[in-house]
Amino acid sequence: MAFSKTFPKNVPGSNYPVWEEVFLTPEEELDVEEESRKNNFRLLDDSLREAKALAIKHSLNTEENITRLAIALFEKRASHVVFWKESKAKEKFEEKNK
Repeated sequence: MAFSKTFPKNVPGSNYPVWEEVFLTPEEELDVEEESRKNNFRLLDDSLREAKALAIKHSLNTEENITRLAIALFEKRASHVVFWKESKAKEKFEEKNK
């Protein structure tokens, strides 16, 4: 099932927008998912390094504390695949309605 997102499109002379649904192609979805995976891998790697530094700085340097800090940092920073798909759909919508 293709990913889709609905956006409001202003219609001249009307107070109400027309809602337009934008679909991503399977290729666009795969591209977005791959980019998201790469970003999440980098974010997790950064989070692990920074968690270790924080744990050492605050004398919390056990594996459990480092892991918990890394997860908290990652969850705070990580973007979900749906967000990126929605961003791609909005990009297509805006490009189509220039």
